[in-house]
Formats: sequence, structure tokens, C-alpha cells
Amino acid sequence: MKARINHVSIGATDLNESAAFYITLFGAVEIDTPNFGFPVRWLRLGDLQIHLFELRAPTQSRHHFAVEVGNFEQVFRETREAGRHDRSTMGWHLNQLPSGQIQLYVRDPGGNLVEVNSAGADGLSEETRSELKRLEDRHPQDESNSKARLYLEW
Repeated sequence: MKARINHVSIGATDLNESAAFYITLFGAVEIDTPNFGFPVRWLRLGDLQIHLFELRAPTQSRHHFAVEVGNFEQVFRETREAGRHDRSTMGWHLNQLPSGQIQLYVRDPGGNLVEVNSAGADGLSEETRSELKRLEDRHPQDESNSKARLYLEW
């Protein structure tokens, strides 16, 4: 059987604010949305979709999805300026995995945790690098841990 993820559905306390966050920061495009009888907005992000639905309940602290970006430095600066970096949930907001990939944790306007990925630290400014923490400096990594990759085609 062949399967792949089609979309991620997340809560939003303000649909307009959350949609603007994904459209402005990641270049998502709003697409047609069925009427479910409650407020919902669908966005296209690359080949996948993000479905936003109005939700007044609190979000789960570690549940998240990840977005790979080509303009990591810009996303880092914009989310820092907006006060969206989450420095506590995953131990720190800007991590480098043993394999070199970068993870930035931010909160969207609805409080959802979003991981922003980059294939590596090449091209990061010294200012951004000053906030980068290596995972192996904080937690021991065995041989299997060190082989873990965010990108399966590697």
C-alpha cells in the first residue's frame, strides 16, 4: 500500500490572523474550502495543505508539524521580531541535529507549535548562529541517534 500525508488540520483562535501568518511567512495560498457548518479555511503549502479550524480550546504543547523553507534566515528574523520563538517546549528554539539539519520552534497566532526546518547551517548569519544550540551538546547521542535525518531522501 502506498500512502502519504495529505494535510495537517490545526486549531486557530482567529482564522484571519492564523491564515495571514501562514500566507505571509511561508507563502501559503488560500484555496476553496467546503462548508462544514463551522469556520474553516484551507491553505495550500507546496504539495500539501494546512486546514485551519476555529478552536477556543488550548493547544497541545508538543504536538507540531514542520515546514521546510528556503529562506530560513528571513523566517528566523521575522518570527523573532514578532516574539514567536518557543524557547522552552522542546528545550530550546533553535537546534542543530547531529546530522546538521536545523530546527526552529515557533508558535503561530493560535498557539500551535510549528517547526521550521533547514537542511543545514550554511548561510546562517553570525547573529542567528549565536542562538543555535547543538543537540549533542545538551543530550548524549548514540550511533543510531547520530544517523537520524529529517530528510528521508538523504
